[in-house]
Amino acid sequence: MTVRARTRPPFLFGGRRAARLVERNLMVYRRTWMVIVSGFFEPLFYLLSIGFGLGVLVGAVAGPDGQSVPYTAYVAPALLASSAMNGAIYDSTMNIFFKLKYAKTYDAILSTPVSIGDVAVGEIAWALLRGTIYATAFLVVAFVLGLVLSPTALLALPAALLIGFAFAGVGMAATTWVRSWQDFDLIQLCVLPLFLFSATFYPITTYPEPLRTVVAWTPLYQGTSLVRGLMTGTVGPGLLVHVAYLATMGLVGLTIVNRRLDRLLLK
Repeated sequence: MTVRARTRPPFLFGGRRAARLVERNLMVYRRTWMVIVSGFFEPLFYLLSIGFGLGVLVGAVAGPDGQSVPYTAYVAPALLASSAMNGAIYDSTMNIFFKLKYAKTYDAILSTPVSIGDVAVGEIAWALLRGTIYATAFLVVAFVLGLVLSPTALLALPAALLIGFAFAGVGMAATTWVRSWQDFDLIQLCVLPLFLFSATFYPITTYPEPLRTVVAWTPLYQGTSLVRGLMTGTVGPGLLVHVAYLATMGLVGLTIVNRRLDRLLLK
């Protein structure tokens, strides 16, 4: 395959070859499936401890359109969005770094007809799949606990897929600049504040106005607002802004990944 074919734009990739990367990851994890399952419990523990524990003291809070909703039902959508983010970030950062720098997985893959673009799409698709597994399991738990307030909550699954796509694209793009394992502390330094301050546990209106504007444009807040609106039945044109934001974020990340892997693997 020519270099030009290997580095063509992401939207021209062959889906079948990219799917081979997803199949490979499924085969790798079939004997270590507990690694994937364990990632589901972190948001569940937050829901049980803070949602139900602190929720007894808090009572009800203002929802997306100002209506009063139980605190646990307010927190649950944010934790669903966070679970999609965490699943995507984990696979698109540390796993990619190991394959790229140590296992030299992609050097071997590129000796086949698989292109750089196929690698980018395949790995991001796998990160999406992992994030969606977490989100689906969490949504089922939320339904069983009575925290789903509207039938539009079914759309929270495609929303979680979009959140995973956004963070997987940016996470994998950032990984192409990582030099050592210590650099992942910087990624966690970004992810943890997003989790804590993206209106996850309290409304954004608690912030002063300048800080409120900054938080409103962070990616996890966009995802949280999207999922929260769907799970509480607050659906309106404003949700399309969140969709456009996350889709653009993912596409930009995918484009950067394609160019960076071209430079790292075909130089």
